[in-house]
Amino acid sequence: MINNKAYYFNHFQVDTPVLERLVQEALASGGSYCDLFFENTTYGSLLLRDGAVTSGGNHIDYGVGVRVLSGEKTGYAYSESTAWEDMLACARAASQIASAPVDVSPYGTRNPSRGEPNPAADRYPILQPWRGTPLSTFLPFLQKLEQTVRQKDTRVVKVFANLAFQVTDVLMYNSSRELKWDTRPMGSISLTAVFQQNGQSENKSTSRSFRQGAEMLTDALIEEMATDLVHGIDDRFAARRPKGGCMPVVMGAGASGILLHEAMGHAFEADFNRKGTSIFADKMGQQICPRGIQIIDDGTLTGNRGSLNFDDEGIPGQKTYMVEDGVLTSYLHDRISAAHYGVRPTGNGRRESFRYAPIPRMRATYMESGNAKAADLIAEVQKGIFVDQFSNGEVQIGEGDFTFYVKSGYLIENGRLTQPVKDINIIGNGPEALAQIRGVADDLAVDPGAWTCGKEQSVPVSCGIPTVLIDGLTVGGE
Repeated sequence: MINNKAYYFNHFQVDTPVLERLVQEALASGGSYCDLFFENTTYGSLLLRDGAVTSGGNHIDYGVGVRVLSGEKTGYAYSESTAWEDMLACARAASQIASAPVDVSPYGTRNPSRGEPNPAADRYPILQPWRGTPLSTFLPFLQKLEQTVRQKDTRVVKVFANLAFQVTDVLMYNSSRELKWDTRPMGSISLTAVFQQNGQSENKSTSRSFRQGAEMLTDALIEEMATDLVHGIDDRFAARRPKGGCMPVVMGAGASGILLHEAMGHAFEADFNRKGTSIFADKMGQQICPRGIQIIDDGTLTGNRGSLNFDDEGIPGQKTYMVEDGVLTSYLHDRISAAHYGVRPTGNGRRESFRYAPIPRMRATYMESGNAKAADLIAEVQKGIFVDQFSNGEVQIGEGDFTFYVKSGYLIENGRLTQPVKDINIIGNGPEALAQIRGVADDLAVDPGAWTCGKEQSVPVSCGIPTVLIDGLTVGGE
């Protein structure tokens, strides 16, 4: 949602002259660039456990962060108050940390964006507000969600249903006199059930998260989540650990995009490349996977968890092609890395809150659809693994090596899905896996789950992928 400028000025008790004076104070000891990040966030949560409310509440986080850049030095300080004296102390602290004379500022955009945010271009309008609505209003939704799950499968013995939401007002100003504002909603539903059969227990979780207001809490969402939760439980009970080895792996569309996010996406973040720690640091402009493959990081998907009208440096949200026709064409940039490489920022400067300086982070990362059919890719494999959900991944950014635990999947034997599998790891190397892609299906799905990415600080993201066949990954089984 984009309110009028006065709404944000009133919230943070500032105006343009105050912002300009604060920037000048922050640059008084040197430094070539300064930005201010004001935040006012309302949080709410409600947890239902086996039909009983076990926790819930609201709280507010409020403050301002001041960043000063001087060459390779960054000064950052924050205040939980926007009283002038507190903001001034904050600005002076950041100024002292980064104090050094620099003649030219490379950190602003080449063509500063001084226009006002456009409500008509808003990517996440709020139709029903979270703020000001009593938590009890949302209880019937969670109760119906639990009841629907129990009705769908008699083996359910426990259900945990959790609603969490936040609404964040943001005001940004910098020494290039760019002024931006935004109100970012987020609603997330997490659902977990424990199933029992013949003395054996299995649990499964699902989630949905959108940049929307409370209008997302519909009967259709209840049916979708409950159906998703009980789907495949028979296979979970029947799953076995297969023999391991090097073999083809077919990654199912949607949630298995987390492997793309972790094993490749992080290595495309420009700070890792600027410092020479990414395996892709010397591969710009090179062919890194077969032709026809496009890998994207996108901040423009309406209502998506990773989308942004503006990033946390005031750069407009945009769609960034990292790989085009198999060629690495762009890293993911904040202002610092963009200045280093002499390119425009890509809108990937993100931060957990006003307490943190922004760094390059992903938004919604996915691979575009190809021309194959998912069934045909599976039919090509004589012996391999089909995976539709990963968890607990580990990645070495410098070497590109990754390991992911498989939550659910199937053996592929003679071109058909057969035995459900569990308790296996998929092991590989990012650049090698990209180079070994043998086919991409036409069924791209961006997963709607409540994905959160941790890299020094946490931010909401999304991931997606079409069905993809990769040759020669290591499957850690028996």
